Amino acid sequence: MSYAAAVASGPKQTPEEAAAPQPPEIISSESASTASLVDVDTPSVRTVPSDFMEQDVKTETQATRQELEDAAERARAEAHLAKKKGSGRVRKADSVLTQWFSDLSDNATTALVVSNLTAVIGLSAYLGYKAWGLYERGRLGWKPVGLGVGILGGVGLIEGILGGYLYKGKKKQS
Repeated sequence: MSYAAAVASGPKQTPEEAAAPQPPEIISSESASTASLVDVDTPSVRTVPSDFMEQDVKTETQATRQELEDAAERARAEAHLAKKKGSGRVRKADSVLTQWFSDLSDNATTALVVSNLTAVIGLSAYLGYKAWGLYERGRLGWKPVGLGVGILGGVGLIEGILGGYLYKGKKKQS
C-alpha cells in the first residue's frame, strides 16, 4: 500500500482542519517617531557652501588634497606639451616622406611600385615553398603558419604605409 492510499483510507478532515494555520499578526503598540526625520527648511549638515573650494586650508587633509590636485594639473600640462612636441615631429617626418615621394619622377615611382610588388610576390612564394616542405615532412603546425602570416602581415603593413605616402606625393604633384 502506498502512502497516498493509506492517507485516503483514514478519517476525512474538514476544510478548516486541512487549511494551513494563519500567520500571527503583529500589533504595533509604538507610535511612529518623527524626531529622526530631516527638516528640509533648516540647513542640513550635508550642505556645503558654494565657496568651499576657495576657502583657506584648515586641515592637513585639505592641504594634501590641494597638493595632489596641483601635481595632477602639472602632469596634465606636461603631457599635453609632450604630445604637442611629439605630434610636431610626426608631422615633420610625414612631410619629409611625402616630399621625397612627390619628388620622384613618374618612371621612378613606377619602378618603386613594381619592385615592391615583386618583393611581396617573391616573399610570398618563398614562404609558400618553405610551408610546402614542412607539410611534406609532417612538421607544418600552427606555429610556422602563424610566423609566416605574421611576416606577410608586417610586410603588408609597411607596404601600406609607404603606399600611403606615395599616394600623398602623387596627389601633391597633380
